[in-house]
Amino acid sequence: MNKGILYICPTPIGNLEDITLRTLNVLKEVDLIAAEDTRRTLKLLNHYRIKKPLTSYHEHNKKSKAKILLEKLKEGSKIALVTDAGMPGISDPGEDMIKLCIEEDIDVVALPGATAFLLALVLSGLKTDKFVFEGFLSSKPKDRMKELERLKKEERTIILYEAPHRVEVLLQDILTVLGNRHISISRELTKVHEETFRGSVSDAVAWFKSTKPKGEFVIVLEGGVVLEDDPYEYISIKEHIKKYLQEGMSKKDAVRRVAEERNIPKNQVYKESLDI
Repeated sequence: MNKGILYICPTPIGNLEDITLRTLNVLKEVDLIAAEDTRRTLKLLNHYRIKKPLTSYHEHNKKSKAKILLEKLKEGSKIALVTDAGMPGISDPGEDMIKLCIEEDIDVVALPGATAFLLALVLSGLKTDKFVFEGFLSSKPKDRMKELERLKKEERTIILYEAPHRVEVLLQDILTVLGNRHISISRELTKVHEETFRGSVSDAVAWFKSTKPKGEFVIVLEGGVVLEDDPYEYISIKEHIKKYLQEGMSKKDAVRRVAEERNIPKNQVYKESLDI
């Protein structure tokens, strides 16, 4: 018996028109649709007059439901995996289902479609050639601060997701750990009340004091500038001069070389050499 196919079907992140013709055709043709929230998916299906069996697949039942879905796929069923909004597998349990199918040698076909973090990145006005997607940081303050500390040396544009009840705390932590960088915050993307804030992190903290956070947020943060370590941080000017003297260099040449390498005035180095 031929095995079935798992289709990864992106759904609109707001505007119901943001779905491809191919995705609609797949939803019409599959045997079953596995949805994060069957009620939300049913609204989408009703909008496009698609009638197909629905089953739930979410964070709290993913282990037990995955076994059932895998059996159906092994028997030859074609199943569409959808999330509440956007691309399945991005910050949702679809990631686990995809891994299981790959391990069981079941074909996985991913369809192109709406993805919130890419839309927010393009809207941000920040650098898009290189970026890192971090998704949701930890809800635990101590762990979140550790994650931000890890991002201190990240030079690429950083993309985060955050829920409305934690966004203000996250911004304050970003300001504390990463400093007052350029930031772009998008909410309600593709919806009627779509909004993108652009400014500094401190501006964003002030903005939220007068604006009640609503909707899911995508935060796009400017990458940091990582300064190269000073190779002479742990060696004194005098020791630096002695190093070249021991190598056979004259004091005059040693003074000149040290001044050039440390990018400091030659007379400053000369003073350190007087008692050598």
